Amino acid sequence: MTQRALVRRLQALLLVAALALAGGCGYSARRPFPEGIQTVYVEMFESKEFRRDLEFQLTEALVKRIEMDTPYRIADRHVADTVFAGEILEVQQRGLGNSFRTDRPREIAATILMRYSWKDQRTGEILVDRPRFAFTANYIPDVDETFKKGMIRGLDQAAERIVETMETGW
Repeated sequence: MTQRALVRRLQALLLVAALALAGGCGYSARRPFPEGIQTVYVEMFESKEFRRDLEFQLTEALVKRIEMDTPYRIADRHVADTVFAGEILEVQQRGLGNSFRTDRPREIAATILMRYSWKDQRTGEILVDRPRFAFTANYIPDVDETFKKGMIRGLDQAAERIVETMETGW
């Protein structure tokens, strides 16, 4: 094979590769959120839990996550395309291993049990309905991590998981 033939084959191969990239294969780097929705209203989460402010922290974390991770904007209820509502049902804590020196838990797992739904106000269609959603956040008391600090981090992670449920199926 001559050098000229080799160059032509390489050019043809590069052309085919360029056309394949330009045409695409139906894949996208975008996250698959439902189209036709532009705005979301997030109701303040309700709470059956005796601990204060968890519902405020979760609502705030969810609003921030929707603004950061989705193509949607937050809007007032009367103009929003969709409404997101939820409730914290229970928070359970359990110790994970005890310290030999203090006989206190080395780490504590706090499980937040909640329910939520996402509804299209225009059609009445329920887009997401999770009657039972559990998320566990861990914190370490031996390094002065309190329940409150652990929950702030944990509720942000829970909000991230909730936003993932807003994506459409592949």
